[in-house]
Amino acid sequence: IYLIIAISTEVIGSAFLKSSEGFSKFIPSLGTIISFGICFYFLSKTMQHLPLNITYATWAGLGLVLTTVVSIIIFKEQINLITIVSIVLIIVGVVSLNIFGTSH
Repeated sequence: IYLIIAISTEVIGSAFLKSSEGFSKFIPSLGTIISFGICFYFLSKTMQHLPLNITYATWAGLGLVLTTVVSIIIFKEQINLITIVSIVLIIVGVVSLNIFGTSH
């Protein structure tokens, strides 16, 4: 559950960061700082129970996928075939690490 919270707050923090327009808007800037603070707290809690390589790969990989979804839905950003293929490869890598990587 710690890792799920870390990933979720990282995605929320990234959306706030985009909305902050270079930290020029107060509320999104505050949301960025709070979200990433919570994110790193729960990421550190996760690392007490899971290996660093599994934790980081899962956090970064799933965070990237979810952030891309948010960027498409909320910010109406466009993606291309290379982006889609790259995201699929990241998902395959994260799943492979969790199945075949360092034992927990």
